[in-house]
Amino acid sequence: MVAVAQAPSGVGGKILVVDDDRLVLATLADGLTQAGYEVIDADNGDDAILLAREHRPDLALLDIRMEGMSGFDVAAYLREYCKMPFMFLSAFTDDDTVRQVHELGAVDYLVKPLDIGQIVPAVQAVFARLKASSAAATIVPAAVAPPTAAGRAHALLPVEAMAVGVLMHRYSLARDAAFDRLQRMATANGLVLGAEAERLLEAVERLSGAADL
Repeated sequence: MVAVAQAPSGVGGKILVVDDDRLVLATLADGLTQAGYEVIDADNGDDAILLAREHRPDLALLDIRMEGMSGFDVAAYLREYCKMPFMFLSAFTDDDTVRQVHELGAVDYLVKPLDIGQIVPAVQAVFARLKASSAAATIVPAAVAPPTAAGRAHALLPVEAMAVGVLMHRYSLARDAAFDRLQRMATANGLVLGAEAERLLEAVERLSGAADL
């Protein structure tokens, strides 16, 4: 199943949404369209790649575990052949999944369950970073609006967002609470937030590698 939901002209950006759960897919497509984005949706990886090639969206929002091509397969293709940024929305946050998300270079990693009211601010923050990156030829954290009390965990750089996802899973925390924990860890270790996030993800990768031995 594929569809294109048109948003008001000149508003938001174009997003490819991929999930094999049609209820989740419909919810995401409707919510993002209401938020002003043009949404292209697919319920499988093969259609996702065809749509990406045809419509050239600005961003892809991918489920990870799907029948046939996985979200990782789609992401690898988008990175290699379309040079397209992507983010993941998944209920799976095991060490190996986190490692693969990190290695693929996702711009964000959101952990289910999340409602559309939480997903939209995360997408908005990603678009803000992409716009700043396009203007400056690199991602510039200062170009992103300072996080608010309600949305502070959504203005993170990719490595920080992935670290927040890990903490959400490990400690059963809400996104903002996980962000607070990451900040406290950074302060306790005398590191900036990004460096603490890198340290956490490297520890996860080491554990994942040891488990594979």
